[in-house]
Amino acid sequence: MLFDYDKISIANRYKLMAGSIIPRPIAWIVTKNSNDTVNIAPFSYFTGLSSNPATLIVSIGHKSDLEPKDTLKNIRENKKCTLCLVREEDLELMHFSSKELKSTISEAEAFNIQTLNIQQDFPPAVSSSPIVFFCELYKEIDLGNSKTVPLILEIKKEFIKDEAVDEKLRVSFNPVSRLGGEYAFLSKHIKPPIIP
Repeated sequence: MLFDYDKISIANRYKLMAGSIIPRPIAWIVTKNSNDTVNIAPFSYFTGLSSNPATLIVSIGHKSDLEPKDTLKNIRENKKCTLCLVREEDLELMHFSSKELKSTISEAEAFNIQTLNIQQDFPPAVSSSPIVFFCELYKEIDLGNSKTVPLILEIKKEFIKDEAVDEKLRVSFNPVSRLGGEYAFLSKHIKPPIIP
């Protein structure tokens, strides 16, 4: 089947893209609002963009009432966020934290997600996360009437737990990913074959 994106609904475009661009890693993005309320929300529409400058890109949607999600609002306001990769053991907590809450309620408190202050001047990290990026807003991309807003985030620092990185800077952990409308574990690690 050939799908003409100019002739199908935005909802169906999303279904096709989310089902085809896989697997996508899931990250908790931690932000704070002006009242210091910690917001923790999972996102799978993100990926590395460049190593110079060291950047990520994440697309953030809107709430059901069409207001910007707290993550987007907080990044626009404070220009900072902490991006924490999600390990297999945290699947349930990560899924619960996707629930839309009032901006005055912290997911950390509502779902008992433990946090840890690692880097001064940035929101806390999810304490169980093996890999954490401390990011500043680099650029917001205007897609016109889109309901999602892509943000380019510049990585200022990265924290990796000792057990997730070796002396050659090879990073390894068991992440949760998005596989279409479901979640997936990527526990099976396969070494690349030797090229003859």
